[in-house]
Amino acid sequence: MTTRSAIILAGGKSSRMGTPKALLPFDGEPLIVHVAGMLQRMFDDVVIVAAPEQELPSLAVTLVRDEVAHQGPVGGICYGLRAARGEIAFVTSCDSAFLNGRLIEHLLEQIDPCDVVVPHWQDRFQPLHAVYRRSVLPLLEQQLARGELRPIFLFDKVRTCRIAEEEIRRFDPDGSSFFNMNTPEDYAEALRRWRRSISCTVELFGVARLVTNTDRISLELPRDSTYAQLFAALAERLPALVGRVITADRPRLVEGYACNVNGREFVRSPETTVNDGDNIAILSADAGG
Repeated sequence: MTTRSAIILAGGKSSRMGTPKALLPFDGEPLIVHVAGMLQRMFDDVVIVAAPEQELPSLAVTLVRDEVAHQGPVGGICYGLRAARGEIAFVTSCDSAFLNGRLIEHLLEQIDPCDVVVPHWQDRFQPLHAVYRRSVLPLLEQQLARGELRPIFLFDKVRTCRIAEEEIRRFDPDGSSFFNMNTPEDYAEALRRWRRSISCTVELFGVARLVTNTDRISLELPRDSTYAQLFAALAERLPALVGRVITADRPRLVEGYACNVNGREFVRSPETTVNDGDNIAILSADAGG
C-alpha cells in the first residue's frame, strides 16, 4: 500500500469566479493540470474529487465524484480519503497554484503521532493545505451526516498538530502556499505572480546524473532568486541529490562540486542571483569537470 496520497478538491461551485476554476488557463494548461502535475512529482497516488457532472481534462490520477454535489470541504475530504491508497493524505484545492514542496514535506513529517497536521496562517487554520490520517474518515462522515461542512470541527476531536506561522515562514516566507483564487481579481493576481517567475535549465554531470538518472531539468523560480534557492528547488525535484550533491540543509553544493553558468563562469557564492534563461551545469570530479 502506498504510504501517502495527495487529494485535490475540485468540485466547488466557483460562484464568485463565475467560471469553473479548475479549467482556468494557467501557465499554458488548465489550472487543475498545473496543480496535479506539481503533486504527481511528490506522490505516487493523486486523487481528484470532482462534482458529479463536472468536466475535467484527462489526467493520470484517480478521479472520484461527490456522491452529493457541493457538500463543502468535508464532503470532498471524505470522498478523497475513501479513494486514497495511502494511510495519510495531503489535501489541497484545485486553485492552489503556488504549492511549496518543502512545506508539504514538512507537514507530512509531523504526522506521527498525530491524526491531522494543519498550518495556522494569519490567525486562521488552513484545512485545505493539511495532512489527514485516513483513520479520521469515520468522524468526517459523522460531520457530513450532521451537516457540519467545515473541517475545523474535526480538529478538537483528534490529535491535531498545529503548525505555527513562524514555522511556516521557514519554508514559505510570504505564505504563497495559501493563496487561493476565488474571484477574477484573485486570478489576475495569481497570473501576475506567476509571470514574475523565471525559468532556467540545470544540466547534471557525473554522480549527480547517476544518482538521479536525469541529465537535464527545467526549473521555475521567483524572480531575484539566489543559487541557494535554486539548490533548494533542485533538491525538492530530485531528492536523491540531498547529501550527495546538495548539502542536507539545501542551500549549497557539497564540497567537490561546482556550478557553471552558461559555460562562461563558475558561481562562487550561493547568494548570487539566478537570471532568466540561464543554463546551469552541476559538475563533479567524476564528470571530468
